[in-house]
Amino acid sequence: MSAVALLARTRLCTSSALALAQCSGCHAAAIRASLATQQRRFYAKPAKKSKSKEDATSHKKGGKGVSTDDLVPASQRIASSADYKNTESKMQGVLEWYRKEVAALETRATGRVTPAVLSPVRVKLPGATDARGVRLEEVATVGVKDGTTLLVTVFEEHTLKYVEQAIYDAKLPSITPQKVDTRTIKIPIPKPTVETRNALYTTASRQAEDVRVQLRKLHQALLKKADINKHSADFSTYQALNDQCMSELEQILAHLKKSTG
Repeated sequence: MSAVALLARTRLCTSSALALAQCSGCHAAAIRASLATQQRRFYAKPAKKSKSKEDATSHKKGGKGVSTDDLVPASQRIASSADYKNTESKMQGVLEWYRKEVAALETRATGRVTPAVLSPVRVKLPGATDARGVRLEEVATVGVKDGTTLLVTVFEEHTLKYVEQAIYDAKLPSITPQKVDTRTIKIPIPKPTVETRNALYTTASRQAEDVRVQLRKLHQALLKKADINKHSADFSTYQALNDQCMSELEQILAHLKKSTG
Protein backbone atom coordinates (compact mmCIF):
# COMPACT_ATOMS: atom_id res chain seq x y z
CA MET A 1 0.00 0.00 0.00
CA SER A 2 1.33 3.39 -0.93
CA ALA A 3 2.10 6.02 1.61
CA VAL A 4 -0.70 8.21 0.35
CA ALA A 5 -3.26 5.47 0.70
CA LEU A 6 -1.97 4.59 4.18
CA LEU A 7 -2.25 8.21 5.30
CA ALA A 8 -5.80 8.47 3.96
CA ARG A 9 -6.81 5.29 5.78
CA THR A 10 -5.32 6.56 9.03
CA ARG A 11 -7.24 9.83 8.77
CA LEU A 12 -10.48 7.89 8.14
CA CYS A 13 -9.96 5.75 11.25
CA THR A 14 -9.20 8.81 13.35
CA SER A 15 -12.36 10.59 12.16
CA SER A 16 -14.45 7.49 12.95
CA ALA A 17 -12.97 7.25 16.43
CA LEU A 18 -13.67 10.92 17.12
CA ALA A 19 -17.25 10.55 15.90
CA LEU A 20 -17.75 7.50 18.09
CA ALA A 21 -16.31 9.31 21.12
CA GLN A 22 -18.58 12.30 20.57
CA CYS A 23 -21.60 10.03 20.25
CA SER A 24 -20.67 8.21 23.49
CA GLY A 25 -20.20 11.54 25.27
CA CYS A 26 -23.65 12.76 24.17
CA HIS A 27 -25.21 9.50 25.32
CA ALA A 28 -23.50 9.73 28.74
CA ALA A 29 -24.66 13.33 29.15
CA ALA A 30 -28.23 12.32 28.38
CA ILE A 31 -28.07 9.57 30.99
CA ARG A 32 -26.72 11.98 33.63
CA ALA A 33 -29.48 14.49 32.85
CA SER A 34 -32.13 11.79 33.22
CA LEU A 35 -30.74 10.67 36.59
CA ALA A 36 -30.62 14.25 37.82
CA THR A 37 -34.28 14.72 36.90
CA GLN A 38 -35.25 11.58 38.77
CA GLN A 39 -33.30 12.71 41.82
CA ARG A 40 -35.09 16.02 41.81
CA ARG A 41 -38.38 14.17 41.73
CA PHE A 42 -37.40 11.93 44.64
CA TYR A 43 -35.92 14.76 46.71
CA ALA A 44 -38.78 17.24 46.49
CA LYS A 45 -38.82 20.04 49.09
CA PRO A 46 -40.54 18.82 52.25
CA ALA A 47 -43.76 20.55 53.34
CA LYS A 48 -43.62 22.99 56.24
CA LYS A 49 -44.63 21.60 59.60
CA SER A 50 -47.73 23.14 61.14
CA LYS A 51 -47.46 24.58 64.60
CA SER A 52 -48.43 22.18 67.30
CA LYS A 53 -51.17 22.91 69.78
CA GLU A 54 -48.57 23.33 72.47
CA ASP A 55 -46.78 26.01 70.44
CA ALA A 56 -50.08 27.79 69.86
CA THR A 57 -50.85 27.90 73.56
CA SER A 58 -47.56 29.42 74.56
CA HIS A 59 -46.00 32.81 74.21
CA LYS A 60 -42.46 34.04 74.38
CA LYS A 61 -41.19 36.05 77.25
CA GLY A 62 -37.55 36.94 77.57
CA GLY A 63 -36.75 34.53 74.74
CA LYS A 64 -38.33 31.51 76.53
CA GLY A 65 -41.66 29.85 75.81
CA VAL A 66 -44.17 29.98 78.69
CA SER A 67 -47.16 27.62 78.59
CA THR A 68 -50.51 29.07 79.63
CA ASP A 69 -51.08 25.87 81.65
CA ASP A 70 -48.40 27.07 84.06
CA LEU A 71 -50.27 30.30 84.82
CA VAL A 72 -52.19 30.24 88.17
CA PRO A 73 -55.81 31.49 88.04
CA ALA A 74 -56.46 34.61 90.13
CA SER A 75 -59.04 32.82 92.30
CA GLN A 76 -56.53 30.12 93.29
CA ARG A 77 -53.81 32.67 93.91
CA ILE A 78 -56.08 34.68 96.23
CA ALA A 79 -57.45 31.63 98.06
CA SER A 80 -53.92 30.45 98.83
CA SER A 81 -52.81 33.76 100.35
CA ALA A 82 -52.11 33.85 104.10
CA ASP A 83 -54.60 36.65 104.86
CA TYR A 84 -57.39 34.91 102.95
CA LYS A 85 -56.77 31.56 104.67
CA ASN A 86 -56.60 33.19 108.09
CA THR A 87 -59.91 35.00 107.58
CA GLU A 88 -61.55 31.88 106.18
CA SER A 89 -60.44 29.92 109.26
CA LYS A 90 -61.88 32.56 111.62
CA MET A 91 -65.20 32.68 109.76
CA GLN A 92 -65.49 28.89 109.86
CA GLY A 93 -64.70 29.02 113.59
CA VAL A 94 -67.66 31.37 114.14
CA LEU A 95 -69.93 29.02 112.20
CA GLU A 96 -68.71 26.00 114.17
CA TRP A 97 -69.56 27.77 117.43
CA TYR A 98 -73.05 28.49 116.12
CA ARG A 99 -73.54 24.88 115.04
CA LYS A 100 -72.88 23.73 118.61
CA GLU A 101 -75.25 26.32 120.05
CA VAL A 102 -78.02 25.30 117.66
CA ALA A 103 -77.39 21.61 118.38
CA ALA A 104 -78.03 22.27 122.07
CA LEU A 105 -81.26 24.13 121.27
CA GLU A 106 -82.37 21.32 118.98
CA THR A 107 -81.76 18.82 121.78
CA ARG A 108 -84.08 20.77 124.03
CA ALA A 109 -86.70 21.06 121.30
CA THR A 110 -86.85 17.27 121.04
CA GLY A 111 -87.37 16.93 124.80
CA ARG A 112 -84.05 15.21 125.53
CA VAL A 113 -82.39 16.42 128.73
CA THR A 114 -78.59 16.60 128.47
CA PRO A 115 -75.85 18.85 129.90
CA ALA A 116 -75.60 20.40 126.41
CA VAL A 117 -78.75 22.37 127.27
CA LEU A 118 -76.56 24.71 129.32
CA SER A 119 -73.78 25.05 126.74
CA PRO A 120 -74.64 28.72 125.97
CA VAL A 121 -74.03 29.71 129.61
CA ARG A 122 -70.97 31.90 130.23
CA VAL A 123 -69.89 32.58 133.80
CA LYS A 124 -68.30 35.96 134.58
CA LEU A 125 -65.99 35.72 137.56
CA PRO A 126 -64.34 38.65 139.38
CA GLY A 127 -60.85 39.35 138.06
CA ALA A 128 -61.30 37.16 134.97
CA THR A 129 -59.31 38.28 131.92
CA ASP A 130 -62.02 37.27 129.43
CA ALA A 131 -64.91 39.74 129.54
CA ARG A 132 -67.20 37.23 127.84
CA GLY A 133 -66.86 34.82 130.75
CA VAL A 134 -65.84 31.16 130.96
CA ARG A 135 -67.79 28.08 129.94
CA LEU A 136 -69.90 26.49 132.66
CA GLU A 137 -67.94 23.21 132.61
CA GLU A 138 -64.81 25.12 133.59
CA VAL A 139 -66.24 25.97 137.03
CA ALA A 140 -68.82 23.22 137.61
CA THR A 141 -70.08 19.79 136.62
CA VAL A 142 -73.49 19.25 135.04
CA GLY A 143 -75.42 16.00 135.50
CA VAL A 144 -78.88 14.63 134.74
CA LYS A 145 -81.27 13.29 137.40
CA ASP A 146 -84.30 11.15 136.59
CA GLY A 147 -84.07 12.21 132.95
CA THR A 148 -85.90 15.47 133.71
CA THR A 149 -83.62 17.54 135.93
CA LEU A 150 -80.16 19.05 135.53
CA LEU A 151 -77.87 19.23 138.56
CA VAL A 152 -75.08 21.82 138.54
CA THR A 153 -72.34 21.34 141.15
CA VAL A 154 -69.70 24.08 141.42
CA PHE A 155 -66.08 23.29 142.22
CA GLU A 156 -65.79 26.16 144.71
CA GLU A 157 -68.60 27.48 146.93
CA HIS A 158 -67.88 31.17 146.33
CA THR A 159 -68.62 30.78 142.60
CA LEU A 160 -72.19 29.51 143.13
CA LYS A 161 -73.84 32.93 142.94
CA TYR A 162 -71.96 33.77 139.73
CA VAL A 163 -73.03 30.49 138.14
CA GLU A 164 -76.65 31.06 139.15
CA GLN A 165 -76.60 34.57 137.69
CA ALA A 166 -74.98 33.31 134.48
CA ILE A 167 -77.81 30.81 133.96
CA TYR A 168 -80.35 33.63 134.29
CA ASP A 169 -78.35 35.89 131.97
CA ALA A 170 -78.29 33.22 129.26
CA LYS A 171 -82.07 33.70 128.92
CA LEU A 172 -82.70 30.10 127.98
CA PRO A 173 -86.44 29.41 127.52
CA SER A 174 -88.11 27.56 130.43
CA ILE A 175 -84.80 27.37 132.33
CA THR A 176 -85.08 28.45 135.98
CA PRO A 177 -82.18 27.63 138.36
CA GLN A 178 -83.05 26.58 141.93
CA LYS A 179 -80.43 26.65 144.67
CA VAL A 180 -80.20 23.39 146.62
CA ASP A 181 -77.20 24.02 148.89
CA THR A 182 -73.92 25.99 148.92
CA ARG A 183 -72.56 24.07 145.94
CA THR A 184 -75.56 22.71 144.04
CA ILE A 185 -78.21 24.10 141.71
CA LYS A 186 -81.04 22.07 140.20
CA ILE A 187 -82.87 22.95 137.01
CA PRO A 188 -86.12 21.11 136.23
CA ILE A 189 -86.60 20.77 132.46
CA PRO A 190 -90.26 20.71 131.44
CA LYS A 191 -91.35 18.87 128.32
CA PRO A 192 -91.18 21.24 125.36
CA THR A 193 -94.44 22.82 124.26
CA VAL A 194 -95.13 24.57 120.96
CA GLU A 195 -94.40 27.87 122.68
CA THR A 196 -91.12 26.49 124.01
CA ARG A 197 -90.00 25.29 120.59
CA ASN A 198 -90.87 28.65 119.07
CA ALA A 199 -88.90 30.37 121.81
CA LEU A 200 -85.91 28.13 121.08
CA TYR A 201 -86.03 29.09 117.42
CA THR A 202 -86.27 32.76 118.38
CA THR A 203 -83.15 32.36 120.48
CA ALA A 204 -81.32 30.76 117.56
CA SER A 205 -82.46 33.56 115.23
CA ARG A 206 -81.13 36.17 117.62
CA GLN A 207 -77.79 34.36 117.81
CA ALA A 208 -77.74 34.06 114.01
CA GLU A 209 -77.92 37.84 113.65
CA ASP A 210 -74.92 38.19 115.97
CA VAL A 211 -73.06 35.64 113.84
CA ARG A 212 -73.87 37.61 110.67
CA VAL A 213 -72.36 40.71 112.22
CA GLN A 214 -69.17 38.84 113.15
CA LEU A 215 -68.85 37.34 109.66
CA ARG A 216 -69.30 40.74 108.01
CA LYS A 217 -66.67 42.32 110.24
CA LEU A 218 -64.14 39.61 109.40
CA HIS A 219 -64.89 39.90 105.69
CA GLN A 220 -64.67 43.70 105.69
CA ALA A 221 -61.34 43.54 107.52
CA LEU A 222 -60.01 41.19 104.82
CA LEU A 223 -61.16 43.50 102.01
CA LYS A 224 -59.54 46.48 103.70
CA LYS A 225 -56.26 44.67 104.23
CA ALA A 226 -56.18 43.48 100.61
CA ASP A 227 -57.23 46.96 99.36
CA ILE A 228 -60.25 45.52 97.52
CA ASN A 229 -63.50 47.35 96.70
CA LYS A 230 -66.60 46.56 94.63
CA HIS A 231 -64.93 47.83 91.47
CA SER A 232 -61.80 45.68 91.87
CA ALA A 233 -61.22 42.84 89.41
CA ASP A 234 -60.78 40.32 92.25
CA PHE A 235 -63.82 41.46 94.27
CA SER A 236 -65.98 38.49 93.19
CA THR A 237 -63.45 36.00 94.58
CA TYR A 238 -63.45 37.69 98.00
CA GLN A 239 -67.23 38.07 97.96
CA ALA A 240 -67.63 34.35 97.28
CA LEU A 241 -66.12 33.59 100.71
CA ASN A 242 -68.68 35.78 102.47
CA ASP A 243 -71.56 34.37 100.42
CA GLN A 244 -70.53 30.80 101.21
CA CYS A 245 -70.40 31.42 104.98
CA MET A 246 -73.73 33.25 104.97
CA SER A 247 -75.27 30.36 103.05
CA GLU A 248 -74.00 27.85 105.62
CA LEU A 249 -75.47 29.98 108.40
CA GLU A 250 -78.90 30.01 106.75
CA GLN A 251 -78.78 26.24 106.28
CA ILE A 252 -78.08 25.69 109.99
CA LEU A 253 -80.99 27.94 110.95
CA ALA A 254 -83.31 26.31 108.39
CA HIS A 255 -82.51 22.86 109.80
CA LEU A 256 -83.47 24.02 113.30
CA LYS A 257 -86.68 25.55 111.96
CA LYS A 258 -87.60 22.18 110.52
CA SER A 259 -86.83 20.44 113.83
CA THR A 260 -88.79 22.88 115.97
CA GLY A 261 -91.70 23.24 113.54
